[in-house]
Amino acid sequence: MPVSKDFSDRLSHSLESIVEHYGTPFHLYDEKGIRETGEALIQAFAGVDQFREYFAVKALPNPAIMKIMQRLGFGFDCSSIAELVLSRQIGASGEQIMFTSNNTSAAEFTIAEADGGCVLNLDDISLVDKVPQMPEMICFRYNPGERRTGNSIIGNPVESKYGVAHDQLIDAYRKAKQRGAKRFGLHTMLASNELNHAYMVETARMLLDRVTWLSTELDIQFEFINIGGGLGIPYRPQEKPLDIVSMGREISELFRVFKAHHNYVPKLILESGRYISGPHGVLVTRAINRKEIYRTYVGVDSCMSSLMRPGMYDAYHHITVLGKDGEQETVDVVGSLCENNDKFAVQRPLPAIEDGDILCIHDTGAHGHAMGFNYNGKPRPKELLLREDGRVELIRREENLNDLFATLEFEPDHFINPMP
Repeated sequence: MPVSKDFSDRLSHSLESIVEHYGTPFHLYDEKGIRETGEALIQAFAGVDQFREYFAVKALPNPAIMKIMQRLGFGFDCSSIAELVLSRQIGASGEQIMFTSNNTSAAEFTIAEADGGCVLNLDDISLVDKVPQMPEMICFRYNPGERRTGNSIIGNPVESKYGVAHDQLIDAYRKAKQRGAKRFGLHTMLASNELNHAYMVETARMLLDRVTWLSTELDIQFEFINIGGGLGIPYRPQEKPLDIVSMGREISELFRVFKAHHNYVPKLILESGRYISGPHGVLVTRAINRKEIYRTYVGVDSCMSSLMRPGMYDAYHHITVLGKDGEQETVDVVGSLCENNDKFAVQRPLPAIEDGDILCIHDTGAHGHAMGFNYNGKPRPKELLLREDGRVELIRREENLNDLFATLEFEPDHFINPMP
């Protein structure tokens, strides 16, 4: 099944009492699984001279989870000011943070450069002139344009809003150098939920080739390449996991060959989010209604505002029913939003579900709670962490109506447009 057997076994023994204590719905994360996956990633790239993972905060922006990453020695990849501030609040600073935003404002650059700064990863050549003070270290996000293969979620890079085009790359680094940049990195992000390790190996090969070209043209040396995130997880039980060991071995060989030719080698950076935390989370919800019309609908006490992916992407999340594994029936599992795509599963064979049954929606440890929203005034659920010693810790309370209505409390402000 998609979540690890170890996590499933520990949950099956304690989930009923956890539900009794906390109520439903909630996201529950597994500290042990997150740590072990992080350690396995580090081990897979042990053949690279210098490797570092920058956890993609957008996947699971919770300080308790981020501190696990910190203990593993990970940095943080931030796509917004909120994610950057959250990283600083747990003690990360400077080159422990990579700020990879797009369509960035001058005000956001000012915040990014404050409080110890960060590695600025610029998304467009026009931003070189908009950075208030060019830092010593600069990186650009590269969009190569046409590729032989395309990841199904990212799609064709030519149609992507992200990155510096190939024919702009030399000018981008030249302009940054003229403004005072002295240290350089190169980044790309061309995959999402990719399970073919060869795609990531080719991405590393491409960036090393670009580094050779840019170094020759501009007489600069690159400190790192960042092959982005996008490492996938097997959401469906029959899917094979990403072969991270082969990926690490083959990329390590690329770096060995590069070093033999150039007498140095850049650092390798990854910015995985889903791969680290995705399999180690479940959304726990309770069946509250059953509707029999043209189809059978099982209504639960959570909805799309707690997990957007199935409704937004038609994404599959495995579902199990606590204590049931018998004769199956075909149902839609639905929430209560006034949206017909508010469905966790469509025509899914599941054990016969009755009101009160506890359902586990798997692999919600990334892009689950983080993508939540408040349509229909639905509060987002609490987050819990299953510690390695068996304790369960509340790491985010559920929202309430006071939270939702807080922005309606303000000082009156009226603007009268002057007559022409």
